[in-house]
Order: sequence, then structure tokens, then C-alpha cells
Amino acid sequence: MKIAVTGATGQLGHLVIQALSQQTAPENIIALVRDTKKAQHFVEQGIDVRFFDYSQSESLRPALDGVDRLLLISGSEVGQRVPQHQAVIDAAVQASVPYIAYTSLLHADTNPLSLAAEHKATEALIQDSGLAYALLRNNWYIENYLGSLAHTVAEGKLYGAAETSKISAASRQDYAQAAANVLIKAPSGNPVYELAGSPAFTLAELASTIGQVYNTPVEYINLTATEYSQALVAAGLPQGLVNVIVDADIQATQGAMYSESNDLATLLGHETTSLQHLIEQQKTA
Repeated sequence: MKIAVTGATGQLGHLVIQALSQQTAPENIIALVRDTKKAQHFVEQGIDVRFFDYSQSESLRPALDGVDRLLLISGSEVGQRVPQHQAVIDAAVQASVPYIAYTSLLHADTNPLSLAAEHKATEALIQDSGLAYALLRNNWYIENYLGSLAHTVAEGKLYGAAETSKISAASRQDYAQAAANVLIKAPSGNPVYELAGSPAFTLAELASTIGQVYNTPVEYINLTATEYSQALVAAGLPQGLVNVIVDADIQATQGAMYSESNDLATLLGHETTSLQHLIEQQKTA
């Protein structure tokens, strides 16, 4: 059985590879990457590394030879995802890949986030492909709020625009482990998993937890969408990313980031990683 993972050197992909390595022999794993030089550590582990670039369709079909199960991790180029994903799905069909899993978005079919449209379209492509599949609808990563953790602690302030809304985010590691478990088991029936962390938290609760871990006061400062956008741009973030981050907070106030689904914990076989544990991990990293 050969399991292939796209974007294998990315933040999520390499964690999926690690999780797979705990459950199957390295010769059963294929790392699909755009830059093979960045994947030499996989080669040293005995993992098959293959060149695979979403935007270079000629690279896709040959790289999928012999693949039994494929994880399509959504591309990072907003606005280009649908044609890129279409190319991967077409290549999987041509290579007779029996099973595909896709990292989608929580409630992709109804989610108001600006990112949802491309995920919804990709899901439709997979459903129309004739392949057996599993849709892994990941909610927000907790790590998205911890990218500037040191600055947050130093300033004693966490900024956002989500007001008091509940957010069911989970750790990237939890999503990766769930994906690996699905790839190993390849559940039948074309399941759709709504993956979210529990318990949900507000950004004020996140600020409080950061303060507890670091033993220093941290308060949540709620901004308007315009103020938050200006602050992120001033911090050096590109406008495209800023738009995604701000949109997530604004839509969170309408419940878009909240879920009562237990699918993630069920796939993991245990509760999702707590806020405190994840922040403690980052503190000691």
C-alpha cells in the first residue's frame, strides 16, 4: 500500500508524514514536493520523494504511479486553487489512484469565509471524479493566533476583531494526525468530516491562557475590521493574508468558526490538544 502526501514539506504536510511514519513503514510513504532539495530528510528516512508541482501539470501524472491513497493538501495560492486542484484530481484519475482525501474547510458548503468558495468547488470536483474519497473539513488552526506570540506577551495585548465569538480551532498537529489516520484506514462511504477543536474559546480566553502560561497579564483588544487590517499591514503582513485573517474574525462573529462536531476527537481517539498545552509547547520550543 502506497500513501502519497502533497505539499509534504509544508507546515501541515510534514506533520502528516511524521504521523504516517508512526503507523506504516517508510517505503509505503511517498512525499510529493515542489522542491526535492528541501525533502532530503525524507530520503534519509527511506521515504520516496517525488517532484510534484500543482502548477506544472506535466509533473503530476507520473508522480502518482503506484499510489493507492492520496492526500491532496489544499494549495496556498488563493485564487489559483481550483485549477491547480483540478489538475491534481485529473492526474489521480488518469493514474487510477483508488482513494483521495482532501483538506477542505469547516462546513465548506455553507461557510461564509472568503476561502470557502475554492474549497467548495474542489469538493465538487472530487465528488464528480468517480474516485473514492474522504473530505477533511479543517477548521482554523490555533497556530494562526500564535504567530506573533512573543510580541503578544511582550506587549501584554492580543489584537483581533472577533468580539466575544466562540472559536473551535485546533492544533495543526491534531489535523495532521487525523489525516494520517484516515489515510491508513481509508474509510468507505465517501465520508465528510467536520474537524474542529473542543472546547471552543473566545480570543479573550486565549489572551488569558497566554497570560497564565507566561505568568504575565495579557488582555484582548477588540478592533474594528478596518483598524485590525491597518494594524496587520503595519506589522508587515501582505494585504492578501491580512484580508483572510480579518475576514476570519469578522465571520467568526456570525458563528463561522464554531462547531460542536466531535469528528476530530473521534478520528484521533482522544480529546483535541488544549490551548494551554499548545501554548506551553510553543513557549519551550
